This record gives sequence, C-alpha cells and structure tokens, in this order.
Amino acid sequence: MSAVRTSRTQVGRYELGRTLGEGAFAKVKFARNLETEENVAIKIIDKEKVLKHKMIGQIKREISTMKLIKHPNVIRLFEVMASKTKIYIVLELVVGGELFDKIASIGRLKEDEARKYFQQLINAVDYCHSRGVFHRDLKPENLLLDSYGVLKVSDFGLSALPQQVREDGLLHTTCGTPNYVAPEVINNNGYDGAKADLWSCGVILFVLMAGYLPFEEANLSALYKKIFKADFTCPSWFSSGAKKLIKRILDPNPSTRITIPEIIGNEWFKKGYQPPNFDTVDDTSLDDVDSVFNESGEGGNLVVEKREERPLLMNAFELISTSQGLNLGKLFEKQMGLVKRETRFTSKCPANEILSKIEEAAAPLGFDVKKSNYKMKLQGANSGRKGHLSIATEVFEVAPSLCMVELRKSGGDTLEFHKFYKNLSSGLKDVVWEEGVEGKADDNS
Repeated sequence: MSAVRTSRTQVGRYELGRTLGEGAFAKVKFARNLETEENVAIKIIDKEKVLKHKMIGQIKREISTMKLIKHPNVIRLFEVMASKTKIYIVLELVVGGELFDKIASIGRLKEDEARKYFQQLINAVDYCHSRGVFHRDLKPENLLLDSYGVLKVSDFGLSALPQQVREDGLLHTTCGTPNYVAPEVINNNGYDGAKADLWSCGVILFVLMAGYLPFEEANLSALYKKIFKADFTCPSWFSSGAKKLIKRILDPNPSTRITIPEIIGNEWFKKGYQPPNFDTVDDTSLDDVDSVFNESGEGGNLVVEKREERPLLMNAFELISTSQGLNLGKLFEKQMGLVKRETRFTSKCPANEILSKIEEAAAPLGFDVKKSNYKMKLQGANSGRKGHLSIATEVFEVAPSLCMVELRKSGGDTLEFHKFYKNLSSGLKDVVWEEGVEGKADDNS
C-alpha cells in the first residue's frame, strides 16, 4: 500500500524520498526507481568539495571498483549519476536493520549465531581484498542485515579513502570510534589495509559473543595503551576455540597476525561453514562512472533535480521506515550506544506555522536559522565538544491534517543535540501533538 505521491524531487529515473542520514558533505536518501518500482538508497555527495580537494581520480577508482563487486555479503552499488553540483551513488536498499541492534536489545549472541555472522563478514572482507578493495573503517554501523537475516557490509570501498580525505569528511563523518581500529592505524606510520580490516573483524567477533567491547576506556590515551598491548580478557563463556582464534586475530603485531586463509582453515571457524555461492560472470559497464568523472569533473550526461516546493507527502513504506528496523541512517557514523541522533514529533499545525515556531524557540538558544522548501538548518553559534552543533529539520505530510517533523543532528555532539532538543521542546508545546513518533523500539533498542 502506498499513499498518493506528490511534491517529490526527481533525479534521472529516481524519485527521492526522506533523508536517512547525513555527514559533513554527503547524505543518504530513500529513492524509488520509477521504471522498475524498485526501492534503493542514494548517497548524495557535494561535487564542489570533491573537486576542491582534487579527489576525482581517487573517488572514481573507488566507485569503479565497488561497482564491479557483486557479492552476497556486500551492499551493491548499482550506478552513478551527477548533476552540476552533486554526485549520486545508487545503492542496494537493506531493510533488516543493523546487526548490532540485536546486541543492544538482547545482549550477546550465542556462539553458533555469532560464528555464522562472522563467517559472512570474513567472506565479504576476503572477496573485496582479493580485488584490492580495503574497508579500513569496519565497525558496527557498517554491518546491516537484509530481510532474510543475511549480513551485508555497507560502504565497502566508499569509506576506504586516504587519511586526509577521512579528515575532510568527504564520504562519511570524521568522528569514528577508535575502539575497532588496529594499533598500526593509530600509529599513523602507514599500514596494510588487509591486516587492519582483519583486526576490526576480530573486535566485531568479540562484541558479538561478549555483548561489550574488548578495549574500552573513557580516556583516549588509556584506550590506545590497551589496544597497543592487546590488553583484553575473553569472558568465561567463550569456548577455548573462540578464545584462541580471537587472540590470533587481535595480535598487535601485524606481521604475526593470523591471515584470512588461516582463519578459513581454523577448526572453530569451519563449523557449519558454507562458502558463498554467487555468479562471478561480470557484465558490468563503467560508462556511467566515466561520464560522471571525466577530466573536467563535469559529466557528459548530467541529470537535473526537479523539485516542488511543498512539504513531502510520506508514503506508507517510508513511514514504517522511521522505525528502528528500517533506519538506514547507519550508512553514516553512529555510536553503538543508545543515544539517538534524530528525534521526531507529530503536529496538526500547518507546515509554515511549525517551522516558524521552531525558529522562534531556537533563536533564544543561540542558533542561526536558514529556511528553504519546508526544510530548516539550525546552526549553533558556540563551538561545543565536537564543533558547532548543527541540526537539519524537515516537515513531512503524513495525512491531510497531520505533519511529522524530524530533527536530525548533522554536526556536533549527540549529547549536546539531546540537551538542545530538551530546551527547544519547552517552546513547542502548542505545536507538538505527539512526541516520539519513532516508537518504543528506539527507546528499548
């Protein structure tokens, strides 16, 4: 079932829906292929930033390689488009939620179940490494599950840009968690991408089975000391086979760390192992990538964004997607904790009135406001723990006399965002009909 679709933005043959997550220079949106009716996710990158940092060649290589990767445990990259100002990367839509949502809600996994997901993770990592693609940023928010419970690694290759690009935030947010990073990466003296990926896989396996991180300290310096020494202890419920394997993976010396072929031959790993079964015939064309990334940085076949200036009317599928299970905001950095980076409320007031009320309530809190097409950007004047707090606000029509309002943190610290919203909401009492539209699943996850 789908509501009548009006007031949409169209790019090429895709109709764009709600924003699922955003970083400094990129965002991900739901989209629908108007020719096939297929739902996809589209990552939208600011082309000006890519050109400014002279990264056209590097990003073209990454995207070309990702388009050639067709593996059941890696999210597919279907095609690339460009307008005069943006690059659009069309990705497989994975709707089963995040693997780590399960841990947040039920605690640690049973060993057999943890092994099954770890086997799929190693399958994905091994395949991509064989094609020269290294993730270099493997962590919980990159592990999604499809509707059948199959693990899918997201952003494989798209987040694997050189250090200076990560700091520029071109393809994802700059503040990743260091708990999953190999010691040689922290040293910043150059490292083998394959060995660094494998260390992260070891941390992930530990978390799946333990329900908590092997290396965790409030102080960053103390955390690094633990990582450098591989100072961790396996819980008593780990089997001896699992303990031995994890200790071989979390070896702080990359030259003696276990390799993927050795893992695949490991007795604990082999239990119930099913090698991936997929079609290796390659008929993929890279014409769209060449068009988008030619030497001038201007594609030969530019698409145009067609938009209508009214609040988006959210269809039934997208409304359901605001629940935790279908939240693809995980294509961007998210801490494993329960602090959310977005909040929603419903209102029976007209969209213009809602935005005016938010503007009135935000001004005394020291926020600059920019409005455009039923969207609003709030920018904090003072720099906080992670820079200036920045909030994206958008109004959606869910019924003729009912709007849903979404506030998302697009920059700054998550805890500061929650404090801001608590202060803001006291000035919105006359427009809020119901808070917490995201439902109890968010609160309990």
